[in-house]
Amino acid sequence: MDFDKDKAIALLNEIMELELAGVVRYTHYSLMVFGYNRIPVVEWLKQQAEEGLLHAHKAGELVTLLGGYPSLGIGPLLETHVHDIGDILRESLAHENQSLTAYYALLELARDKSVLLEDYARSLIVEEEMHVDQVNKMLRRTGKTDVYETPKS
Repeated sequence: MDFDKDKAIALLNEIMELELAGVVRYTHYSLMVFGYNRIPVVEWLKQQAEEGLLHAHKAGELVTLLGGYPSLGIGPLLETHVHDIGDILRESLAHENQSLTAYYALLELARDKSVLLEDYARSLIVEEEMHVDQVNKMLRRTGKTDVYETPKS
């Protein structure tokens, strides 16, 4: 591996911290959802938390593979104290985009220098892009459900 190992360790620790922040964030959100769609939304949020823990663990394994020390930190926890599902999803989208930026930075660092880290970054970019797409679709408006009123002529 002919690349900046210290920079790779720093990026992997950043990824680990972001993913752990996602675990906390999604767990918190899953407790704050109320209303008709609670059950499927809570299940989706819990799945995101579980997946974030797996992603954090994998990043930590790669830190130790490179001879580094896994961070005990947790990334930023954006909390607006507004728990409307739309607000939760917008905060989730911001978090997913932040994680995506870190994975792209790792990909750039590893490109043509470490197949292992390059493949890892690519696979997580695919997963994060899919998460961004899921959240984006959940934020889109569906058809209007209000009572239709005939326009006055």
